[in-house]
Amino acid sequence: MEIVILLVVIAVVVIGALGGLVVGSRRRKQPPPPPSATPDITAPPAEPHVGDEAETPREEPRRTIEEVDLPDTSGAVAVEERPAAPEIEIPEPTAGRLVRLRARLSRSQNALGKGLLTLLSREHLDEDTWEEIEETLLTADVGVQPTQELVERLREHVKVLGTRTPEELRGLLRAELLTLIGPDMDRTVKTEPEASKPGIVMVVGVNGTGKTTTTGKLARVLVADGRTVVLGAADTFRAAAADQLQTWGERVGAYTVRGPEAGDPASVAFDAVKEGKEMGSDVVLIDTAGRLHTKTGLMDELGKVKRVVEKHAPLDEILLVLDATTGQNGLVQARVFAEVVDITGIVLTKLDGTAKGGIVIAVQRELGVPVKLVGLGEGPDDLAPFEPEAFVDALIGD
Repeated sequence: MEIVILLVVIAVVVIGALGGLVVGSRRRKQPPPPPSATPDITAPPAEPHVGDEAETPREEPRRTIEEVDLPDTSGAVAVEERPAAPEIEIPEPTAGRLVRLRARLSRSQNALGKGLLTLLSREHLDEDTWEEIEETLLTADVGVQPTQELVERLREHVKVLGTRTPEELRGLLRAELLTLIGPDMDRTVKTEPEASKPGIVMVVGVNGTGKTTTTGKLARVLVADGRTVVLGAADTFRAAAADQLQTWGERVGAYTVRGPEAGDPASVAFDAVKEGKEMGSDVVLIDTAGRLHTKTGLMDELGKVKRVVEKHAPLDEILLVLDATTGQNGLVQARVFAEVVDITGIVLTKLDGTAKGGIVIAVQRELGVPVKLVGLGEGPDDLAPFEPEAFVDALIGD
């Protein structure tokens, strides 16, 4: 029995020893696989690890501070500076401005005055001569009825004078033209309401007459006379119109109210008047979109702008801008605008570029309102208050 137990113990010991050998063999590092037939690829050198000894540093000559080159900054990009605010301009006084521009006006208008004086100086004024005088006046866009009135009066005066010296003829023609133009008409641009500030001026007209530019120049006229101005860019149909008007305003320190492109013009006009009241400005100038007088819907919208503005305060001026070079076509435009809004004054632009100065007489007769301002060039201060005496003197020359 003891022998059997001894054999079992020996067997257990042998089995345990064999198991330890197997486990130990598994824990040993496996040998590398045998080299294959593929070509050997050289591995990159291993990166040094912490604890590895570094290579002995190489000795290099050290440079002194004088030998060190500073980086070249000549080609460096300069930091862009913000543009400075535009410098406020001081426009020239408006008093006598038309007199100062007389030479520019007379260059284009002398054909009318000199032509009439030449015809009136003939020794015998027969019917053919009077017809030439009438034709000269009609060509200058004086209009049919004013022309007939002027010719009749000239006939009567010439009969009374008998002999006619150049001085007498010039004085006669000057007096008759002044009578037709109306020297007693009130040509003041009304910007001082009796009740409270600001004065409200709306500028209307057809596309291409220079309406937005005229509004900007009118702001300069008012600033030159000591007024503070707010501009309303109610021409929302032209993207450049608001930018153009704002540029004019910035030159003289006028604030511009504008709205989104293709927005409601009446809303912009309303906000401009509101802003002018809050700022205590003297005048609000509202630039409207240039409407074609044949477009009924657009003309109705112009009437809407007028009604909306009048919810704040009554309009002091509604100025119609006409291109003097369009002649009788300008009268057609004037009639339609007068039916939609109550025109109180006329601005004639490009008067220096036409020999048809008689349009001043014709449009006043047509609308019964005075020409208050005239444009005589493209310069910023070429908009002048209309002075009948200076205008007639430019017509007939020296």
